[in-house]
This record gives sequence, structure tokens and C-alpha cells, in this order.
Amino acid sequence: MHLGADAKIKLIRKVPLFSQLSKKALDDVSKIADEIDLGEGRVLAQEGARGQEFVVIVEGEAEVQKNGQRINMLGDGDFFGEIALVTKQPRTATVTTTKPTRALVITERDFLALLKRSPEVGQGIVHAMGERLAPELS
Repeated sequence: MHLGADAKIKLIRKVPLFSQLSKKALDDVSKIADEIDLGEGRVLAQEGARGQEFVVIVEGEAEVQKNGQRINMLGDGDFFGEIALVTKQPRTATVTTTKPTRALVITERDFLALLKRSPEVGQGIVHAMGERLAPELS
């Protein structure tokens, strides 16, 4: 069963980076989010590697490890990698599915193309990043 547009938007809106976007901008983001099915044991992010995608877990489970130690478990509605789309920083942890998982994936290439054609998305993201950084700067 695949998600409809409204369900995709609902998941994407929960991500702080996208939470300030208008319905139209969220719709634009949802259109570049591919829904994929992944098997158990699939590495979604590798610690130290450059992040090139953002992932929202629709249904399933993934383990987050840092330096080989489990630090978190991700489940339905959890996400990671949104900052990597903007900063191009290396992954801070390894994320591996622990059971069959369905996820929304936004690739860096599609995200950058969206920013070029939708200034509203770019402005909303800059605003959200500013809010996240403001406490650290004061």
C-alpha cells in the first residue's frame, strides 16, 4: 500500500526543516519523495560517509549506531538526513534497517533541483535553519 499525497505531506510536515513550509511548498517536496521498500539489514546511512539523501521511515524499524554502539532506534514517522541535504556534512552515525521497512527518500539531486525551481521552499528552509541555529549562537 503506497501513501497518497496527503499522507506524504503529513509525514514531511513533521520534519523541523520543512515544518514552516506552505501547503503548496510541502506538496512540491512530497512530489520528489520516492517511496521505497527495503529489506532487513539494509544500511541507509554509513557513519563518516557524505550524506546524499533524507529518509523518513513510513513503516518499519532501523537501528542507529555510532562507533559501533547502538544509540537509538527509529520507527514509524522518524527521519534522518535532512541536515545533510543542506550542509553536505558526513553522516554522524550508521543507520541500518532491523526489519522490512518502507521509507520516503529525497535525494540530494532532486532536492537541489527543487530549490532552483521553488524559491519558497529555499526560503522556508533557510528560515527553519536559522531558528535551529539561533539558540546555539546566543
